[in-house]
Amino acid sequence: MRIFATLSRLSTLALLCLCMGISSVWANDWLTVEIDGADKALKRNITAHLGALPSSEVQRRAFIFNADENIEAALHSLGYYKGKIDQQLESPETGPWTLRLSITPGAPTVIQWIDIQLTGEILDDKAVNDWLEQISLKPGDVLNHGEYEAIKSQLLTYALARGYFEGKYLTNQIVVNRDLDSAQISLHYDSGPRYRIGEVSFNGHDLVPGFLDKLIPFEPDSHYSTGKLGALNRELVDTGYFTNIKVLPQLDKMQDDRVPIRVEVTPRPSHSIELGLGADVGNSIDNNIEPRVRVTWRTPQINRYGHSQESSVEWSPDRPKFLTTYTIPMSHPLDDQLKIRVGLLRDKYGVTQVYDADKRDFRNTGELESVKKLVGVVRQKRLKNQWLFTYSLDAINEEYAQSDIDYDPDVLLLGTSLSKTTRGDKSLDPKSGFFQYYSLEHADPTLGSDLRLTRLQAKFKWIDTLFDKHRFVSRLDLGANLVKDDELPLVPPSLRYFAGGDQSIRGYSYHELGPHIDYTNNEGQLARVVVGGRYLLVGSLEYQYYLTPTWRVASFMDAGSAFDSQQFEPIVSVGGGIHWISPIGPIKLDLGVGLKETDTVDRSWRIHITMGAEL
Repeated sequence: MRIFATLSRLSTLALLCLCMGISSVWANDWLTVEIDGADKALKRNITAHLGALPSSEVQRRAFIFNADENIEAALHSLGYYKGKIDQQLESPETGPWTLRLSITPGAPTVIQWIDIQLTGEILDDKAVNDWLEQISLKPGDVLNHGEYEAIKSQLLTYALARGYFEGKYLTNQIVVNRDLDSAQISLHYDSGPRYRIGEVSFNGHDLVPGFLDKLIPFEPDSHYSTGKLGALNRELVDTGYFTNIKVLPQLDKMQDDRVPIRVEVTPRPSHSIELGLGADVGNSIDNNIEPRVRVTWRTPQINRYGHSQESSVEWSPDRPKFLTTYTIPMSHPLDDQLKIRVGLLRDKYGVTQVYDADKRDFRNTGELESVKKLVGVVRQKRLKNQWLFTYSLDAINEEYAQSDIDYDPDVLLLGTSLSKTTRGDKSLDPKSGFFQYYSLEHADPTLGSDLRLTRLQAKFKWIDTLFDKHRFVSRLDLGANLVKDDELPLVPPSLRYFAGGDQSIRGYSYHELGPHIDYTNNEGQLARVVVGGRYLLVGSLEYQYYLTPTWRVASFMDAGSAFDSQQFEPIVSVGGGIHWISPIGPIKLDLGVGLKETDTVDRSWRIHITMGAEL
């Protein structure tokens, strides 16, 4: 209790410092205080120890009476034990009084040696030993009582967080030799035994017995640590089953070096509906504003076995979509899931054009449209090394018209993927990280498909921050469709490769870049359509500079394209933006400018607004 009270006082003092600032003069209607002879750090400490200025005559007299004692305490806390204080007071009959303080700190007290001794099981605790190596206090430093108290408190905090509930200080003292201006620090701590985690009980749910036990991320009877309890809390949060979770160590029921854990959960409502509103500005062929409405219906827990479903309906004038996913936990509620998907999705790709004889140029008339029907099943497993492994089977029927010819191929796509995300920290805006993704999909006539197709994809994103303010983000997207030339038109647009958009080449519209074909349409006009490519190669490099912890500016260059064999002509865009690191993730406003015209797209510029974590 004494240590926590000390910490509370230090926090209060620090707050007062911030409020008063470091000025040598501050005043109100009752008293003006002037301080000379102290540096900024000492002035801050003196004003903090003096406290708030008086607001009455009684408080003013008490403030002045206690000033010497408070200033002496401020000097001692920073290692000045030979300081002198000269106090002069002006007390006119009317108006505020003036208190002039002249400080002579004297020689500082220097730490002669530091003796930190640990006994008990904590002696072999790697986490505590790593903390000890990071302590910056060393012999030769000027004595600072605040730093000493912080170290003493941190050791207690570490010990309690790691299960040393019987630990105590055998010695904790500072011995000051005023004649030699030196100090000796002694901290001797006996941790006693380290407790282990006992039985974990779950309360407040109706899932089958043992279901939540699979989420416990530590072995039975493992050493206690608050980090392990935090990991259990995160696992429970990630299930989406609960609105409130409490992981409570029952310290009053410890027995035989075991701490029982009681987990109290509150289930989510049976159903939830989420409404989203938005607009796509300038992405349609006539550059109109295209409204979007999205309704998502979730059932977080359908039955006692943890089944769940999520269904979404998205409406826009030209791109309505419906997709529902039913999730079945398998051997682990989070790390092994079977997902059944059913969807009906209409989308647009590329651009269609006809030749205008008057202008001697092609004019845009629309986009390549498709209606996709999907039924699929995917098994998703998280491996022990944090790789995410999936294998899937998707039955796809896609209707579209290309070169005035109607297609509706059936594709039975077998697929597998492997991905891993590594973050340098757990924030929504990590300072470093690396994402890698690899996938292989295959369709074959012997399995019921109308074509033979092999799809290969790889995606990478790398983030690193240098010197706290200089952040670099790079990405690389690769793709290839291995298919015969005569079956190329049968590849559904959703399986082809296009470029353009805020996650591809900024400055160009979503999916508007790719190979095109020329043909004569049913009206006898020369026409052109962007049909997408067999291959994809897009890379990006972005530099971000933090103006403040929550605001940064960025500059970027994107390059690449979707293309067919021996037709690669990289398209480059450059731009910049400003990002706000909000509590729900970065919100980015970027301006991209295309540096190249193509046969189907003029050199363009676009404003991109995106939100969400980059990894």
